[in-house]
Amino acid sequence: MRSRHWPLFGLRLVTPRLELRLPTSEDLDALADLAVEGVHDPGYMPFGVPWTDQPPQRLAPALLQYHWSAWGAWRPDDWRLELAVLRDDVVIGTQGVHGRDFALTREVATGSWLGRRFQGRGIGTEMRAAVLHLAFAGLGAVAAHSAAWADNAASLAVSRKLGYRPNGVERQKRRDEAALHQRLLLDRESWERHRTVPVEIYGLEPCLPLFGLQDDDGFPPVPSRTPT
Repeated sequence: MRSRHWPLFGLRLVTPRLELRLPTSEDLDALADLAVEGVHDPGYMPFGVPWTDQPPQRLAPALLQYHWSAWGAWRPDDWRLELAVLRDDVVIGTQGVHGRDFALTREVATGSWLGRRFQGRGIGTEMRAAVLHLAFAGLGAVAAHSAAWADNAASLAVSRKLGYRPNGVERQKRRDEAALHQRLLLDRESWERHRTVPVEIYGLEPCLPLFGLQDDDGFPPVPSRTPT
């Protein structure tokens, strides 16, 4: 998919195993099928918003609506980039990065999900590393935020591996109970120390105004690949 007026369709992040891009209509159908197939054990809710609790006939169209709404609500001062994650041309999940007043704050937040049959292979680390590279190397971020339930060992392990540090705990509603929610913070220095995944960015320059940036804003140039 291409559009002269929406250059985000040309933005791609490439790692050794993965490609991340704005989803096509076919990708969205594949994501909906993957979500209906299962993202987690039904007895455990890993998300702050329990979107996977919807019945399949509602879950699939709601997923498409979510992605469409992210496109439609996009503003340079409040943007949400939701990328399809593909391995060997197969859609396996999504990885998002969100910035509000990013041109001033230079801070982002991330979120993701991965089809259940693709979990446990280190893919979650690789796809988050891709958007962190976009944020820090491509857009000039100074910090990235994440969060997970305190009992979500897999998500917390990914964050530790990428260099995040704890940034406070709060009690939040999870389904019908209160649970501890662990906030996490990654600053630029720690990202530099922990980046080991090679990432290539394609098609970023024409997208910069959509992120509230210009090519003369003074943020670091985009390297073609991170150090190995």
